[in-house]
Amino acid sequence: MNQANLSPVLIRAITRALRPLVRLMLASGITYPVLSELLKGLFVEIADKKFALDAKPSSDSRIHLLTGVHRKDVKRLRTPAQENELTIPANVALGTQLVSTWLEHPDFIDAQGLPRKLSRLSSSGKNASFEQLVLSRSKDIRARVVLDEWLRLGIVSLDENDCVNLNAEAFIPKDGLDEKLYFFAHNLHDHAAAATHNLLDEGAPWLERSVAYDALSEKSVAELNAQAQLLSAQTLKTLNQTALRLEQRDAQDTSPRLRFTYGLYFYSTTANKEKQP
Repeated sequence: MNQANLSPVLIRAITRALRPLVRLMLASGITYPVLSELLKGLFVEIADKKFALDAKPSSDSRIHLLTGVHRKDVKRLRTPAQENELTIPANVALGTQLVSTWLEHPDFIDAQGLPRKLSRLSSSGKNASFEQLVLSRSKDIRARVVLDEWLRLGIVSLDENDCVNLNAEAFIPKDGLDEKLYFFAHNLHDHAAAATHNLLDEGAPWLERSVAYDALSEKSVAELNAQAQLLSAQTLKTLNQTALRLEQRDAQDTSPRLRFTYGLYFYSTTANKEKQP
């Protein structure tokens, strides 16, 4: 495609979307040559998987034509196949299940529907114990192992009565770079995928909405942030309840499995910076 035919509005939009990622890369020591190699691999992979004709494998020449990547690089990047999926850390996979159960199962919530303080050992708390919580989702890992990791990540705290307290209504590690990077990649990917789906008119549009103002004081933004925290916690809790119920209902369903993501975020900066292209 002739570069003169490229939409300047699209270029400006992509440039703005990339700014925070470039800032993260520079702060993490990822230089332009490293990024360039990563992008070559992604261009080749996506052209190969998403832009094939008549479900036939694309030739190196066709991928070169689509991407502008040199034929020698196309051949090198296609063999062997590149693995670009981010593997979910084992403690994240189990952790999200455990937190969902703690927030919703009758054994682990109080009369107000809030997560109960759990005795560490079953001998002290019967069903309302951290050991029973872990056993409800996995019989292959000891509760002590989970507890030690969650204490390290700041997800729970242990009080003087040997009771375990959940520190947040969602699985958001305060420490642990691998865990943070998993959620970073998962959430940004799914948001970008939904927006791209909508821009390309690839079917019924996915939900993607926001509200924004640019003439507020710092005090007003703090007030809005507090309200957003409260409303988002309520929304996520409601969706989690429904998803947990549907997951149990679908256990006997043999149809293909689907996943979904519903995300929320809040961000603020000075208004003049926001007006940059």
